[in-house]
Amino acid sequence: MQRRPTLADVADRAGVSRALVSIVMRDVAGASDSTRERVRRAAEEIGYSPDPRARRLRQHRTKLVGMTFAAAQEFHADLVDGVYVAAEKLGYDVVLSAVTPHRDEPRALRTLLDDRCEGLVLIGSQLPARRLAELAERVPVVVVTRRVRGVDAVRSDDVAGAVTGVEHLLELGHRRIHYLDGGRAPGAAERLRGYRRAVAAAQVSELISPGGLTEREGAAAAAEMLDRGDLPEAVFAFNDRCALGVMDVLIRAGVQVPQQVSVLGFDDSPLAGLAHIALTTLRQDSAGLAAAAMERLVDRLDGTGGAAAGAVDIVRVPTLVVRSSTAPRSA
Repeated sequence: MQRRPTLADVADRAGVSRALVSIVMRDVAGASDSTRERVRRAAEEIGYSPDPRARRLRQHRTKLVGMTFAAAQEFHADLVDGVYVAAEKLGYDVVLSAVTPHRDEPRALRTLLDDRCEGLVLIGSQLPARRLAELAERVPVVVVTRRVRGVDAVRSDDVAGAVTGVEHLLELGHRRIHYLDGGRAPGAAERLRGYRRAVAAAQVSELISPGGLTEREGAAAAAEMLDRGDLPEAVFAFNDRCALGVMDVLIRAGVQVPQQVSVLGFDDSPLAGLAHIALTTLRQDSAGLAAAAMERLVDRLDGTGGAAAGAVDIVRVPTLVVRSSTAPRSA
């Protein structure tokens, strides 16, 4: 494998001392303009670039933020992008560690801690609250999409979002609104609570069954509805992926969406806005959530939110995005 060029290589190429190359690369006083130009040209010619990790070690700071996320969750990808943008503005780099069916969250966390990350952003963490509190005593932690007592959290108001979704369907005249629950996923208990609150206020009956997080689980729930022969007027799915599975099965079975059954999701994933899908959904402010998480973490690391400060719970309210998968109830 080809050796990475060093300061000494640049010095040899430019015909100057290694110390002078270091001055130029650190952009500090002590070198003339012509020398700086010669050194930078030599560095470019041999493909030299400074090692950021070495620089961080000299500073006794890594300036690295570790982030865990579920590789299968589309909304998590939006949050990851937002954290990258926010971290760059704040002078930090991000190290990703994915949670997959073959790589659990504790393993993902160990990788980040081994890389000397100064703080952690945990997207959709499913670790026990006690474990997260213990982790936060060792290293600054911000949990995204979930509220955890004693740990900094940034999340959507899932209760309010679910209430808004149900109220939208009620305004369209729907009374038999079937909710597909998200099980133990972060935010699932709150969305279920919001659904129950809204249907109780409207004095209509609850219709709840397991849904899940994926298209496959949504498809299974829709197939069960078809087997019973008792379709609801509207389906409110835990997330967009689940809603897409519902739509696929209903349409394949000849059920018109939304003429016969309205379908509502949650998240506003990229697929939801495609013209042939046009899913009505609750939009989470991924960019705002990501920026708030990074700002809080940096406050812990650099600013006013030190270790002695109490945990905060930062909440953003989802907004309804109406597309063509919901419509007024047929007469």
